[in-house]
Amino acid sequence: MHEPRNRQGHVWLLAGTGEGPLIARTLLAKGWQVSVSVVSSSAATVYDGLPLRHLWIGALTGPQAIRGLFEREGIDRVVDATHPFATRITAQLLEACGGEGPTLFRFERPIEPLAGARLIEGVDALTSSAGGRRILLALGARHLPAVVAALKPGGHHLHARVLPSPLALRQALAAGLHAQRLAVHRPQQEGDGASLEAALCRHWAITDVLCRQSGGITERAWHRVTQQQGLQLWLLRRPPLPEQLETVHSVDQLLDRLC
Repeated sequence: MHEPRNRQGHVWLLAGTGEGPLIARTLLAKGWQVSVSVVSSSAATVYDGLPLRHLWIGALTGPQAIRGLFEREGIDRVVDATHPFATRITAQLLEACGGEGPTLFRFERPIEPLAGARLIEGVDALTSSAGGRRILLALGARHLPAVVAALKPGGHHLHARVLPSPLALRQALAAGLHAQRLAVHRPQQEGDGASLEAALCRHWAITDVLCRQSGGITERAWHRVTQQQGLQLWLLRRPPLPEQLETVHSVDQLLDRLC
């Protein structure tokens, strides 16, 4: 594996709490200056102690503002390791890096084997199933209003797991979910746990789990829980990436391409 030719190069990493800290630590160890962007202050805590050049918190504000950041900070490379369903962020980065902008790399989690899961394009696949299913929604709170509106008329019993933030809780309650059917916690990011998810499925007598084909630790945990308990796992298909976006699937591949 090659060392970076410009050992003082500046990499801007956009990531969450999954692979982000590992990528950041690896790049720092290889001599790169690293700045990280996360969406929330809670996500920023996993980067505590790392000698980052910057740790920015908050949403992006469009391609023009991103180009201004490139100029001010002297950014040489951009690594988009955001959630596979965060397509708006990826589109903004792709536009901002066009022309003479920094080289953009997409760090994309590998697709997990389906095993017994069913891959679907949308929740219509569940609306046609027999009513009375006890469905656990693990989608992200902002998607709950549309999903609940589609599934509730079918007579299903809907439960949800949401992140521990005031916004996520407000969104879940506004979607029409009962407070007694909400679990507020952050998915485990290390190890092969998911003991809380397994306990929730048992406590609520869940029959089906609906989540996104996001890959990584969280999706693997749902595969394991549903297989162990004999539940049906439904996966919303991952959006396709733009063809012109250079994509890597591991930290080793990323290091090779950054040279």
